[in-house]
Amino acid sequence: MLVTVDDVRAAAERVSGVAPETPLVTVGAAAAGAYPFALKCEHMGPIGAFKLRGAYNLISQLSRQQQSAGVVTYSSGNHGQAVARSAQLLGLRAVVVMPTHAPAIKVEKTRAYGAEVILEGTTSLDRQARAETEARARGLTMVPPFDDPRTIAGAGTVGLEILARVPALRAVFVPIGGGGLVSGIAVVVKALRPEAAVIGVEPEGAACMTASLAAGQPITLSGTASIADGLLPVRPGDLTFLHVSRLVDEVRTVTDSSIANAMRWIYDSTGMRVEPSGAVSVAAALAAGPASSGVVAVISGGNVDPGAFQALTADSPGNLSAPDHVSG
Repeated sequence: MLVTVDDVRAAAERVSGVAPETPLVTVGAAAAGAYPFALKCEHMGPIGAFKLRGAYNLISQLSRQQQSAGVVTYSSGNHGQAVARSAQLLGLRAVVVMPTHAPAIKVEKTRAYGAEVILEGTTSLDRQARAETEARARGLTMVPPFDDPRTIAGAGTVGLEILARVPALRAVFVPIGGGGLVSGIAVVVKALRPEAAVIGVEPEGAACMTASLAAGQPITLSGTASIADGLLPVRPGDLTFLHVSRLVDEVRTVTDSSIANAMRWIYDSTGMRVEPSGAVSVAAALAAGPASSGVVAVISGGNVDPGAFQALTADSPGNLSAPDHVSG
C-alpha cells in the first residue's frame, strides 16, 4: 500500500521540533552556462542530511517495550547518524552496522551521537544481514533505512516544505539510493501538484532502481561502484520500488565525473560543500539545460571529509575512481 499525503502531514507534526525546515537557495542566474533553479538544502539540517526525518518518525512510533529494548539499523552513513541521533533524543540504545569502507566522518559522527558502530562487509546486503543477526540476538527493533512506510512518510516532509515555498513547482530532481526520499517526495507532489515532474537520479555505477524499473520488479545488482557512497544499495526496497514505479515520472543516471563537477559548481556558486550523494540531483539538473522557474534540486546530504571534497573537486575530475566506495 502506498504512503498517503496525510501520512506525511502526520510525520511533519512528529518531526517538527527535531528536524526544522531547511533552506531553499536559488542559484545559477549569474553562472555562465547555467540557469536559475533552487537547491533544497537538506545538508543544512541537524545531522547534515535528510535522514533524521524518517528515522525519528519511525522510532518515535515504536511501542514502549520496543523502545526500551533499543534499535538497530544498517547504513552507509547518514541513516546511521539519523538513527543514532533519534535514539539519543529519545534516550534509547542504538546499534548501527556500517560498511568497512564507510567515510570516517560518518562513522565518527554516528559514534558521537552515542551509537555502537559495527563495521561489516561492503554491500548493503552484508550489513543488512549483520543487523538482522544483531536484532535477533539482542532483541533490538530494526529501523530500515528506506523500505518502511514510516521512513518514507518522514522523508516526504521534504516535499511539503518544497511545495510551501514553490507552489508553482514544475520539476524536482531527487537523489536515489534505496528510494525512500524520492518515494516520499513523490507522494506529496503527485497529491498536491500532480502536473509537476518528479525525477529521480542515480549514479551510473549504482543504478539499481533503473535496472529494476526495466525489469518490472526489484532486482539485485551484482555490485555497485561510485563516488556517491550514500547511494550504493545493490537493490531497491519492495515498497520504494512500488512508489517509484507508480509515482515517479523518470529516473536518470549521472556519471561520477558529472557528480564531481556538480559538487564544484555548488561550491563555486554558493560556497557550500556537499557530499557526492547530495550532488547527483544537481548534476542531472545542470545537464537538463535551460528551463523556466519552478525547478528544484534536492541536496540530500553534506557529510563529506574536507580532504575528500578537495580531491573530488580538483580541476580534472575526468579520471575519477572510487576504490574506497565500492560495493560488490
